[in-house]
Amino acid sequence: MDGYIVVFMTAPNPDAAVQIADAIVGEELAACCSILPGLRSIYMWKGEMYDEHEVLCIIKTRAELFEGLKKRILEMHSYEVPEIIAVDIKAGHGDYLKWIDQVTGR
Repeated sequence: MDGYIVVFMTAPNPDAAVQIADAIVGEELAACCSILPGLRSIYMWKGEMYDEHEVLCIIKTRAELFEGLKKRILEMHSYEVPEIIAVDIKAGHGDYLKWIDQVTGR
């Protein structure tokens, strides 16, 4: 069970998250994008501290699609430096992983 990743991405609001999710799933760069509203992020940016409401996207895909996925997110995202972080899936339900294979581009 290797070759699968979860990608974390934040977006400024639900509409922006849905727009990106529709594109990446529709273009078969991801199998699923779960959107979690209500995120509060506190961070430093250009020497100032920010406290912002954001939306967290949890994207499930294959590792080999990461570069294309990242490129597409960067094309659409409004942030200067968006969060796009991939984490390897070490194990998972075999049928779910097969489904990821079936719905992502080959």
